[in-house]
Amino acid sequence: MLELLPLLLFLAVCLFLLAGYPVALTLSGVSLLAAGLGGAAGVFDEAFLGLIPNRIYGVFVNQNLYAVPLFVFMGTMLEKSRIAEELLQNMESAFAGLPGGLGISVILVGMLLAASTGIVGATVVTMGILSLPSMLKAGYRPSLASGTICATGTLGQIIPPSICLILLGEVIGNAYQQAQLNAGAFAPDFVSIGDLFAGAVAPGLLLVLAYAVYLVIVARLDPQSAPPLKREGREVALGRLLGGLLPPVSLMIAVLGSILFGLATPTEAAGVGAAGAALLALGRGKLNLEVLRGVSLETVRITSMVYLILVGATIFSSVFRGFGGEQLIESLFAGLPGGAFSATLIVMLVIFLLGFILDFIEITFLVVPMVGPALLGMGVDPVWLGVMICVNLQTSFLTPPFGFSLFYLRSVAPESLPTGAIYRGAIPFVLMQLAVLLLLALAPGLATALPDWLRQ
Repeated sequence: MLELLPLLLFLAVCLFLLAGYPVALTLSGVSLLAAGLGGAAGVFDEAFLGLIPNRIYGVFVNQNLYAVPLFVFMGTMLEKSRIAEELLQNMESAFAGLPGGLGISVILVGMLLAASTGIVGATVVTMGILSLPSMLKAGYRPSLASGTICATGTLGQIIPPSICLILLGEVIGNAYQQAQLNAGAFAPDFVSIGDLFAGAVAPGLLLVLAYAVYLVIVARLDPQSAPPLKREGREVALGRLLGGLLPPVSLMIAVLGSILFGLATPTEAAGVGAAGAALLALGRGKLNLEVLRGVSLETVRITSMVYLILVGATIFSSVFRGFGGEQLIESLFAGLPGGAFSATLIVMLVIFLLGFILDFIEITFLVVPMVGPALLGMGVDPVWLGVMICVNLQTSFLTPPFGFSLFYLRSVAPESLPTGAIYRGAIPFVLMQLAVLLLLALAPGLATALPDWLRQ
């Protein structure tokens, strides 16, 4: 019974979260309470409590995590300065005459917005407010319109540079080092956030392509579901499109390219992105004190949430190890028939189900440190594992009836749009994401080829 205490701790945390208690306070409060009770009963190694202050200090001085507020600032600036809205309007006009053109423009702009923020809720709400009325007015089938927006919003999980990839890259990197140290390698290899960015490029673009092809097929087979708009003013729109599209796209390419090719660290590139977004807004006359205040407050709010959860997760991780959780997970995985395949499959299923009740930040900091060292110690590739987790979470957030993306869209959709239509519209995109997940499982090179090539 004593060896199951780490799992009971994890279960207790999940129950408190389901009861509605704040994530960060639940992680730290339940863990410290369990440590106190365990110490009094003589079943907890209190030396692990002494490690917590140093680990928390390490979180706050970790320069990789400084990229979080900078990327959040960049994405929020593009959103609140209405650059994203202007880009969407121009692209809608440019694709007006194509079957499914409006939906394709939503996917492309959503991809750029997702890449700049990485926050699913922010992207879905923004695209829901900007695009859903236009799609419904144009005659798009309500389920197709809502499914397109929900799926596009989840691209923030996998399109780099995203907050999810930054946080997961940090956690996966630490777990990979821990796995090597456990195996006796005292000069461990490193997995960087840039490696995870590179690994996510091909799967992310594959999803964008799949979404666009699906819309074209639907528009061809059933033109009434995705009718083309009028071509009026298309030439003018294309001219405006170049001016509206090139600056933000160039900014994204500069930020991501500098990371992938080793020209800058994620934090340095994020600083360039934040400054570039502000200059872009200033150059278009869209930056004022009100916008700057809104962007700054949103950046502080999201960053504070991330760091507070990270502190709570650090406490939980230390207590979990103090109860022998790491050894328990390793023994459980080692006893599974099928080895690493069975262990990875179970972890993916658990993460998928937890995605219905927890956000990606909680899952990244709560689950991955528990299972990561054991999986990586069994020979699982760290970049492939990180990309699989991202696509898995993306699918979970889109799956009816509990997907977060669906709830976010419901909060801004008109009452005339039935909830059932939102659910039905999401199903084809869920199937596409499951297909990509299966493809990644069968062909890991989709995630590992580009990082391996860039290391050469």
